[in-house]
Amino acid sequence: MGQPDLPLLVDRASPTPLAAQVADGLRAAATAGGLRGGDRLPSSRALAAQLGVSRTVVTAAYDQLHAEGWLSGRHGSGTYLTASPVPAHRRRPLARDPDPAAQLLDLAPGTPCVEAIDRAAWRRAWRAAGDRNPLTYKARAGEPDYLAVVAEHLLRHRGLAVGNGEVLATSGTSAAVRELAAAVLRPGDAVAMEEPGYQRAVGAFRAEGIRVIPVPLDAQGLRIDLIPPDARAVYCTPAHQFPMGARMPAARRVALVELARRIGAIVVEDDYDGELRYDTAPLPLLAGLAPDVVVHLGTTSKILSPSLGVGWLVAAPEITRAIVAHRESTGTGPAPAGQQIVAHLARHGDLARHLRRLRREMPPRRALLVDELRRNGVEVLGDDAGSHVVAPLPSARAETEVIAAARKDGVLLDALARHHLAEPRGFGITLGYAALPRDDLAAAARVAGRHLAAHR
Repeated sequence: MGQPDLPLLVDRASPTPLAAQVADGLRAAATAGGLRGGDRLPSSRALAAQLGVSRTVVTAAYDQLHAEGWLSGRHGSGTYLTASPVPAHRRRPLARDPDPAAQLLDLAPGTPCVEAIDRAAWRRAWRAAGDRNPLTYKARAGEPDYLAVVAEHLLRHRGLAVGNGEVLATSGTSAAVRELAAAVLRPGDAVAMEEPGYQRAVGAFRAEGIRVIPVPLDAQGLRIDLIPPDARAVYCTPAHQFPMGARMPAARRVALVELARRIGAIVVEDDYDGELRYDTAPLPLLAGLAPDVVVHLGTTSKILSPSLGVGWLVAAPEITRAIVAHRESTGTGPAPAGQQIVAHLARHGDLARHLRRLRREMPPRRALLVDELRRNGVEVLGDDAGSHVVAPLPSARAETEVIAAARKDGVLLDALARHHLAEPRGFGITLGYAALPRDDLAAAARVAGRHLAAHR
């Protein structure tokens, strides 16, 4: 490809170094579409002459962009742009996208805030994983570096000390649930499940022949008194109940652990949104209270990106050994690449910095959405934490009408009814505020507030 025109400017009066100005200008050109992946850039000498700066300035800018993964050099043929990502706030016109839903502003819950990811750190971690020698076999429990990182993460961010043999890498929460069902439970066993709750976990249990028994919620989460005595396991999201948003208080956590010990059940603690507590300090994990009966599950899909396909499981050694044995017998296990990327992010402090950014980013997003809903007289349910809220509605018909009306205005909403296993007892809309850029979130909130107000 030929060399594109580069309308770059440098300001010698600016306190920003000239090399940084050149690098910033090239990044902006790539983001805006002025440069595209595969474009050849001018030589450092030619660009220096065009800008009236020294060649050293342009060389330093190119070196920085090389380090960030924007540029690649080809021997004898020059320097090329490797990629030109489209920013999140720009969406392709409908004529170029065969899926109409892709053009909607999506307020569904359970999606991460990828805008908070430091793209330079992200690219460094992927390059570091790519520089590793190819593996000849998988470590069935997980990559040692990743397991060490998870143990450190749980101790620093969730207050959970993990011993040897107690932590495994997983392919995410749903995959971990299915492995647990296959390795520890038996077909026909009963599992008590929050109602409404995470339906992918329901599907994972059922895929292994497990009977799923819906147990209602109240304002404090799972109703412990309604758990059937023949349950072999109890699945819950105590940090931030999905989808209703309640936090299980300490007394109920203790009651759940005591019940599990009494009936001989395990408690599957899905730590959904556990890292996204920004109103108060998080309550102790169930796994910290009762490591003998609790299986703790976590994932990077909500705090980083589902593209990594990696999570973790913490349990008593006899449970982790059973899961590893199941992996050996079936030839399954989590892919190493995602583990290596997370390990690199953590080792260099990027994961901790990312979590701090998330905790700063989420409160104003929640406030933006909640304020708009309340201006329209819409009730909002859910703790001041996590990444979604619930707006109640009086009926299934109201859900259907609100979703259809919002869709016509370009906004995709999520009905509470679909999160039920049994006949729904409550109705409403679950609204996520992590994924969209701020401007799009504000626009989507206005649409949602208007249509919810008409049916409240």
